[in-house]
Amino acid sequence: MPAITHKTNHFVSNSFHLIIMLSAWGFALVITSCLFLWLGYLLDKMLGTAPIFMLGFLVLSIIGCFIEIYEESLKLITLSKN
Repeated sequence: MPAITHKTNHFVSNSFHLIIMLSAWGFALVITSCLFLWLGYLLDKMLGTAPIFMLGFLVLSIIGCFIEIYEESLKLITLSKN
C-alpha cells in the first residue's frame, strides 16, 4: 500500500509568501513615513524652520523604503528562478 503524501502547490505557497511580504513592506512604508514626518515636525518646531526637515525626512523615508523593497524583490526573483 503506497504511503499517502501531502502534495503542496509551490505556486500557491510562493504567491502567499509574496503577498505577505508586500503587505509587510506596505505597512513598513506607512509607519516609517509617519515616524519621520513626526521627527521632522519636532525638529522644525525646535529650530523654528519651515517644513524643511519634515519634508526632507519624508522623502528620505520613502526613498529608503523603496530601495529596501527593490532589494527584497530582487532576492525573491532570484529565489524563484532556482
